[in-house]
Amino acid sequence: MDTIPAAPLGKLLTVGEVAERSGLAVSALHFYETKGLISSIRSRGNQRRYGRDVLRRLGIIKVAQRVGIPLSEIQAAFESLPQGRTPTVGDWQTLSARWKDDLDARIRGLSLLRDRLTGCIGCGCLSIESCPLRNPCDRLGKEGPGARLLETEN
Repeated sequence: MDTIPAAPLGKLLTVGEVAERSGLAVSALHFYETKGLISSIRSRGNQRRYGRDVLRRLGIIKVAQRVGIPLSEIQAAFESLPQGRTPTVGDWQTLSARWKDDLDARIRGLSLLRDRLTGCIGCGCLSIESCPLRNPCDRLGKEGPGARLLETEN
């Protein structure tokens, strides 16, 4: 974090303003900053100040997290963005294209889980040695741990 002169502070946002505008807790902003997802500069009074570009970055973080993209992947994607400017529509298209295949695979897996959830957990039942419906004599247990039927079709 750099220290800035007092004059340009009117164009920057305080941590409270960013929290209010983004709908995130101040602690979340501090956490994202420690992870390098957003950055601030310091006033002469050592208070954090954020450029307005941080609001779009926070919007991207919230959308990406909502669909299950881990922070580590968001961070890697943000490394391709220039610092200090608002991500553009083109930037967002580039980021979303990076995540499309992964999201499609997650959708397929979730659809499979949804469709089979009430009838079967994908067997090796984990706590049952024998499942007369999908896994007689625990044959899937020999293939490895976990929900074998769901994992192989994913």
